[in-house]
Amino acid sequence: MSLAPFDHQPRTRLVFGNGTLARVGEFARELGKRALIVSDPGIVKAGYVTRAVSFLVEAGLQARVFGEVRENPSTEDVDACVAVAREFQADLIIGLGGGSSMDTAKGCNFILTNGGRMHDYWGTGKATKPMLPLITIPTTAGTGSECQSYALISDAETHVKMACGDPKAAAKVAILDPELTISQPQRVTVCTGIDALSHALETAVTKKRNALSSLYSREGFRLCHSGFSRVLREPKDVEARGMMLLGAAYAGIAIENSMLGAAHSCANPLTAFFHVVHGEAVGVMLPHVIRFNSAIPEIAAIYESYFDGDLADRISELLWEARMPRTISEHGAKEENLQPLAELAAKQWTAQFNPREPSVEDFVELYRAAL
Repeated sequence: MSLAPFDHQPRTRLVFGNGTLARVGEFARELGKRALIVSDPGIVKAGYVTRAVSFLVEAGLQARVFGEVRENPSTEDVDACVAVAREFQADLIIGLGGGSSMDTAKGCNFILTNGGRMHDYWGTGKATKPMLPLITIPTTAGTGSECQSYALISDAETHVKMACGDPKAAAKVAILDPELTISQPQRVTVCTGIDALSHALETAVTKKRNALSSLYSREGFRLCHSGFSRVLREPKDVEARGMMLLGAAYAGIAIENSMLGAAHSCANPLTAFFHVVHGEAVGVMLPHVIRFNSAIPEIAAIYESYFDGDLADRISELLWEARMPRTISEHGAKEENLQPLAELAAKQWTAQFNPREPSVEDFVELYRAAL
């Protein structure tokens, strides 16, 4: 691989290990006095939020909870969170949950500190004022949002997903506690797991890949691939859960440095048209994108170095093992849907980073291959 230039400045302290949630008070005390915990009803019900609050109070902080985050958060979710943060006068934000909770926490931080609305931050580096310290605590092994400076927020009216990023939005501390992922429902485990694998594989081949991102992509794939089947067989295998969680975080760091590709470009329209869960949408398209990219010999060589065999077939095997759909027709797609899906996919920001930049016609054929 040619050594492409890069400029990497680690912004997030990474703390990994069983039981590390107990250290949240220790870290929070160094960053603020009034902590807003942003989470979702499932995580609240699991008791993790109550535990986090107890650790914060024990450390001498005041805490408030916004526990109403919805899947695929919209501008409405962010606005509701901002209202609570303002009323509480938070000086520290904690995102506890899956990618939706962490994205909402980041979105709240943008508006709380810089004003305006989420649309003002669509893109990169548009926050002009300092932002509050953020602690991220993932309870799923998937998005890698804990190690990224981007919030993915949907417009409540158009449902268009806006990637809003700024170096100031990155977490000061990310706490990776594998024990928090054990309570995940099986469906969440498989959807987030496939998403993490896709992150590791897409970041490995994008046009922006470099020597640093490649290290994280490779190790992220090794950990996620090794842990995924084990977790499917034994959901309470904490060691395998830890492999998945750390692998997802590494893949998140890779995204920060090399972006994503065509599988994610294909996935968002499936979610918009047929309400397909993100992990399923990426997973069903990933084998076909791997084959599409493999037409470039250099990319095929990278894939071969990741897996000794047909990588596209291996991903299909994992989908089968996880009992996930392997065709988009299972999600309701038909031949007449392919053109509008393709036109929307071509407009996704990740398409430009794919090693073989797809045309609308290419996207039609990718969807047809998955039909």
